[in-house]
Amino acid sequence: MRIDVFTLFPELIEGFSRASLLGRAREAALLDLRAHDLRDGASDARRTVDDAPFGGGAGMVLMPEPLFAAVEQVTSTEGLPRPLFFLTPGGRPFDQGVARELAGLEGFSLLCGRYEGVDQRVGDHLVDGELSIGDFVLAGGEAAALVVIEAVTRLVPSVLGNEASVTEESFADGLLEYPQYTRPAEFRGWGVPEVLRSGDHAKVARWRAAQTLVRTLERRPDLVAARGGLGPEEVLLLLEQGEVEVLARHGYDVESGKSRQS
Repeated sequence: MRIDVFTLFPELIEGFSRASLLGRAREAALLDLRAHDLRDGASDARRTVDDAPFGGGAGMVLMPEPLFAAVEQVTSTEGLPRPLFFLTPGGRPFDQGVARELAGLEGFSLLCGRYEGVDQRVGDHLVDGELSIGDFVLAGGEAAALVVIEAVTRLVPSVLGNEASVTEESFADGLLEYPQYTRPAEFRGWGVPEVLRSGDHAKVARWRAAQTLVRTLERRPDLVAARGGLGPEEVLLLLEQGEVEVLARHGYDVESGKSRQS
């Protein structure tokens, strides 16, 4: 997987990506990450990349000339993995599904904005799309780029030591992950659920499946709604696990197994 990042602060990308999972992926040649300085595309001695917006207004805007030049320079000398995405609050929401899409590519590139944004001609004629990591504003796109890079890289085969981690984590099937416990079995009077210490793998699997549903219903009911609600087998599983109150609280008729809201 090759990922190129265009930024005014390549050291931010490089510093973060030398450590932990990304660092190991780079050392193992599973990730080819290249950070490019947008100022390399500037044409003046001061390496200017921004200017005041036409029509007035607060702040500065990244100019099209240095951004086009920086991208075209890399394209001509190193080749550039496409698509190239501009990171902006107005872009396509980045979620686990998009991460999986990008992980299936041989590579892609990211453009980090700064100040009040970039000249619209960059969005219209240079990039292939836009991505947003959430409905909030950052000082620049570098933090967003690191979110995208890590979320995608961990889905690349062999990056994680345990491949099951990818299939059993939050959002893998549109739900949140079940709660995890480790030693000691009791800590300050708080114990680990007995089922996890039973050695009965089938019971553990059903408990985890039920807890996944409970946690998602309680914390992110929108994710359950997006799946069309709980299915009959999921309702039965929660009844089996004694989660009657949870079902009732979220509008399910425990007699019929159907949502009273449907």
